[in-house]
Amino acid sequence: MSRQKKNKVSRLDYCQYLLSSQTNYTLTNYAEHVDELSHDMVNRYLRSEKLSPRLVWEHTKPQIEKSEHGYIVFDDSVLDKNYSKNIESVRWQYSGNAHRVIRGIGIVNCIYINPEANKYWLIDYRIFDPERDGKSKVDHVKDMLKQVVYNKGLPFKTVLIDSWYASNSFMLYVSDLEKIFYCPVKRNRLAREADTTEHYKPLTELDWSEEELKSGKAIRLKGMPREFAMKMFRVPVSTNRTDYVVTNDPSQQCRDDTRKVCAIRWYIEQFHRELKQLTGIEKCECRKQRIQRNHIACSMLVWVRLKQIAHKSAETVYQIKKGLLRNYLIQQLKNPDVSMSFA
Repeated sequence: MSRQKKNKVSRLDYCQYLLSSQTNYTLTNYAEHVDELSHDMVNRYLRSEKLSPRLVWEHTKPQIEKSEHGYIVFDDSVLDKNYSKNIESVRWQYSGNAHRVIRGIGIVNCIYINPEANKYWLIDYRIFDPERDGKSKVDHVKDMLKQVVYNKGLPFKTVLIDSWYASNSFMLYVSDLEKIFYCPVKRNRLAREADTTEHYKPLTELDWSEEELKSGKAIRLKGMPREFAMKMFRVPVSTNRTDYVVTNDPSQQCRDDTRKVCAIRWYIEQFHRELKQLTGIEKCECRKQRIQRNHIACSMLVWVRLKQIAHKSAETVYQIKKGLLRNYLIQQLKNPDVSMSFA
């Protein structure tokens, strides 16, 4: 089978490689499958480009089905670089996937969810690299939320975040935007019942009546303004885990409904899994941070394309990606490159 010939590499070419390859996403593997293309040519392209998260929004915007009851969800994911000690932008950080601190590149992601259509879209992301830009993960989340409200113009009602982002300043920021937030908070956060002067105590030491367990407890977190109304719910997640979820939603009166709202965050976990398993986003071995950033951007675009096809075909992104192998098998059974001569 003749190979494609190339004398230069484009963004579309590299994205097509990431979409088509199944297990090996290295530059060497790409060069080995295209005539007159070398590893250095691919490396040179990735070093010279400067791809930004704006590309994701440009390609996602026409696909989005808007909802006035939409959700904006933020969470981070760590690209595992534990065995790559010389890659720029790699730092020690906690990985929820590995359940420990690893060497990796952190990415803070933002997705938009239409609850009526049960669909979600990646609309923005940021690379966590405080040594270069001085920004914390909360800073990145604020920047992306500001972009959603003032530039992207997407309608939404609720912001969902993890406990890592549940700072007083961020909750107040969401409230100032006249949006609702739901977020679990750490068990050792200090709080007291609303409209009392008792001492602040860890959440686990607060007393709960039977009615409060069902309909929530009015509280004040330490450091929050006295007039800021909040409710907290104890939400059982499993037999040995209970989350403490706070919200500024005055209409929320039900623990089970709170659990259902928080469960919507599962979509971003699904996104992280698909991104890592189908695009090769963790597999770039190049040392330069610019190459890593461009590889990440192209991987994001590949996921956006897979999701676009999935929405139109009513298939999963896994079926679409693995379908390439199905087509290959059909072709080889009809006209094998290596034939079986005995049995």
